Amino acid sequence: RELREQLRGQYRIIGASVPMKALRQQLALAAPTNGRVLIYGESGTGKELVAHALHLMSRRAEDPFVEVNCAAIPEELIESELFGHVKGSFTGALEDKVGKFTQADGGTLFLDEVGDMSLRTQSKVLRVLEEQRFVPVGAGNTLTVDVRVIAATNKDLDSEIQKGNFREDLFYRLNVVSVKMPPLRTRRDDIPLLADHFLKLYAEKNRRIIKGLTPRTADLLMRYPWPGNIRELEIAIERAVILARGDMITQEHVPAAVQIVDGGHDEEREEGR
Repeated sequence: RELREQLRGQYRIIGASVPMKALRQQLALAAPTNGRVLIYGESGTGKELVAHALHLMSRRAEDPFVEVNCAAIPEELIESELFGHVKGSFTGALEDKVGKFTQADGGTLFLDEVGDMSLRTQSKVLRVLEEQRFVPVGAGNTLTVDVRVIAATNKDLDSEIQKGNFREDLFYRLNVVSVKMPPLRTRRDDIPLLADHFLKLYAEKNRRIIKGLTPRTADLLMRYPWPGNIRELEIAIERAVILARGDMITQEHVPAAVQIVDGGHDEEREEGR
């Protein structure tokens, strides 16, 4: 139970802004169901975090959460990765492999970057979603699974469908519940909360005593547009914790791109000395 609570804390959704309150309400309604969820959003907005949160809030929380990054697996291997294979079914198949759908049986399968999946693989995934059964590569037997699928993409799937890169029927199968992740620039009120969270996290990891951000540094974080969203903010705070010489994060510890929005003010640099 203690480990489970730690896991829930790890995937806690941080934010008190209006967009995040609306997101929490949507997740609370969708999580207890078996409905498939399609998560949209720019890179770094926290799509994987939301997928984990949905699983932990669902009736499948005690069962596996299995993730597949569709963009990271070569085309010739993704079918084996998803559905498994039997020994000798292709060159390099030296032993039987259990696929991700089987690993996720009873639980949740997260298809990250689903927009990068090939049309051939899309057709096979569509069939599994419709029938909840499939044949591993090179096998003769059919496996039946009970899997809830959550997918995520940073692409405009409507546009991809028009270009012929994504199957419309698969889109409708995945898009039972649509969740839109707001970019960080539209929820600036959450930046102090996120910065404080990451500061405590990386101060503990690096065994540093950091009290917080100076007022000017906090102002810079609020004014910067964060094109890389939460992931960029997290990396910036981790870097600042590592570079900090004292117990406060000052302007000089944040990335140069963030400092540029300061407009050339240097009072804090002087104060820091």
